[in-house]
Amino acid sequence: MAEDLTPMVVDVAPGLWLWRIAHPDWTPDAGWAQVVSSTCVEARGEVAVLDALVPPNGPSEVWDRLDARPPTLAVVLKPDHVRDVDVVVRRYGARAFGPSLFWRHDVPETELEPIEPGSELPGGLVALYDGRGRSETPLWLPDHATVVFADALTAPDGELRVWSTPWHAERALPALRKLLELPFERVIVSHGAPVHTRAAYEQALARAPYVD
Repeated sequence: MAEDLTPMVVDVAPGLWLWRIAHPDWTPDAGWAQVVSSTCVEARGEVAVLDALVPPNGPSEVWDRLDARPPTLAVVLKPDHVRDVDVVVRRYGARAFGPSLFWRHDVPETELEPIEPGSELPGGLVALYDGRGRSETPLWLPDHATVVFADALTAPDGELRVWSTPWHAERALPALRKLLELPFERVIVSHGAPVHTRAAYEQALARAPYVD
């Protein structure tokens, strides 16, 4: 069955929503589904978009929502999730945050304020350590009891799993288990089914990792 490529907005909780859209650079051998998710959160007077991939200009529920409450922050959670941070910055004048290093073929025009595990962003958002060694900083949204991941976890068939790395047992699992010290109620992931419970997260840590 073909994947539905129609952009979709999902309300997760008051002040927290996401949208799902087809990635323009996707190929059938990419190892992840064509439709990916981006997150928008309002917290303490700030509006942050995380790993934003925006639709083309024109009528869109995504643009309507963003224009109604313009983002003040644009955050990149992982070097290969640059996506449309430049578009958001140009359109809304948002401050941009993200990794210090990027892949040579995917460097943003915008100079991002660097974040690393432990960094606290405006709005009380906190960058976390995922132990996977690929410079991802998941983001803790304390006001929404939510952790947002780039690629550390994925749910291509609806079942949440940790994305495999060579140091899965040695580094990734201990770091991801430590995140259970946070009082989060849900997690959001970019690839596959986007929203999952804390219980699903705990179950994911016990499953075999996802290999693309």
